[in-house]
Amino acid sequence: MNSDSSLLFQYCLQTTSVDGFHPPYRGKVRDVYSLPNERLAIVVTDRISAFDHVMREPIPFKGQILNLLAAYAMEKVSDIIPTHILNIPHPNVTIARKCDPLPVEVVVRGYLAGHAWRVYQAGERALCGVMMPDGMRQNEAFPTPIITPTTKAKEGHDEDISAEHILEQNLLSESIWKQVVEKAQALFKRGSEIARERGLILVDTKYEFGLFEDELILIDEIHTPDSSRFFYAEGYEHNLKNNKQPEQLSKEFLREWLIKRHFMGKENQELPTLPDSFRQEIYFKYSELYHLLTGESFTPVYTPNFDTVLKDILFQASK
Repeated sequence: MNSDSSLLFQYCLQTTSVDGFHPPYRGKVRDVYSLPNERLAIVVTDRISAFDHVMREPIPFKGQILNLLAAYAMEKVSDIIPTHILNIPHPNVTIARKCDPLPVEVVVRGYLAGHAWRVYQAGERALCGVMMPDGMRQNEAFPTPIITPTTKAKEGHDEDISAEHILEQNLLSESIWKQVVEKAQALFKRGSEIARERGLILVDTKYEFGLFEDELILIDEIHTPDSSRFFYAEGYEHNLKNNKQPEQLSKEFLREWLIKRHFMGKENQELPTLPDSFRQEIYFKYSELYHLLTGESFTPVYTPNFDTVLKDILFQASK
């Protein structure tokens, strides 16, 4: 491993802890600190997860790439819906409005891939109450994008749910659900247009929403490799006609790597160790997507003593 590679692994951000503040809520990837004045400090770490398991080994600067890419993508849709972002004081940190998250999220699917394909291949044609046409091929575009909602699980898998059941169970009001659908459609349209301009296809993507002062707000992340699936536009049609898998940029390659090593998150399956060479490969893939979508090369910000830097950020944001 060369010196540049060693430097990459030297500054991986796996967890945070700041004296003088309550311990953060730790999600799979984010450490979230509650601040005064209805604010949050969201620290995007270098942790990576698959099949609802967090890998033991972090990915160098993954957190910075995700945080900056999400901020870039949200700025591009700020005319469609307000976002939770207030500012980005460090590439790993977002200061955000503290919203009330909706209990459901949505996946907008433009193509028959991933979970939708697995359902389709099993002979089912209904996904979250949405009918999928007969006679489709894997990775083929739907006639129009479909919206597939899921409940948000605190632990384990999110569960598919239909719009009908969302309303029946009073998870959302009819007016809020209508707004979610309209905004998700507009967001996917904008994301698809931007991806096409960059030589990519936005295949499917997750959107999460919250309420801030009774207004619908876009939260979490959008159009990142963790939340979305991208195909390279070049070669897509050729691969589709020849029943070949399209080249893609997403976290799916990690899942495929794990499956080859007989890990799918099931009971009694041993979590594999990610070798440094593979961790570096993941870093390069995330960096490539950042470059393609933003038009700029990703430059890591090396931050020794990150917790000290974070403490200052939290104090400043608490004023």
